[in-house]
Amino acid sequence: MPPFEKTQHPKPFKQRKSLATRKHEVAGIRTKFPTKIPVIIERYQREKYLPPLDKTKFLVPQELTMTQFVTIIRNRMTLMPNQAFYLLINNSGIASMSVTMAQLYKDHKDEDGFLYMTYASQEMFGHCVGYKNR
Repeated sequence: MPPFEKTQHPKPFKQRKSLATRKHEVAGIRTKFPTKIPVIIERYQREKYLPPLDKTKFLVPQELTMTQFVTIIRNRMTLMPNQAFYLLINNSGIASMSVTMAQLYKDHKDEDGFLYMTYASQEMFGHCVGYKNR
């Protein structure tokens, strides 16, 4: 598959909104949808092969596993089964595919209350490591 044209990347979500605004947004989401996990998924800045997602903010059922979540994201991007896809959790590694979103959120949510993920077609920053349950 040929590389995507290099487009002007918007600023990362954290740079577009202040910490106070993000905290307020999460508080509203968690009040209205207490069983959903607020997730921000952004494309790795140097990604050349995977398409950009149509949105960056997702509300995910807490019982969803990473396997199910990755399948949903891959389908949104209409990826072929042979296309590599890595999802880095909060710049700390790749999660086990059996872990639930609730556990990931508990272990990796940001100070603003969002769970941040970055996707790419290859290892990023050498972080292709397994998630360790605590």
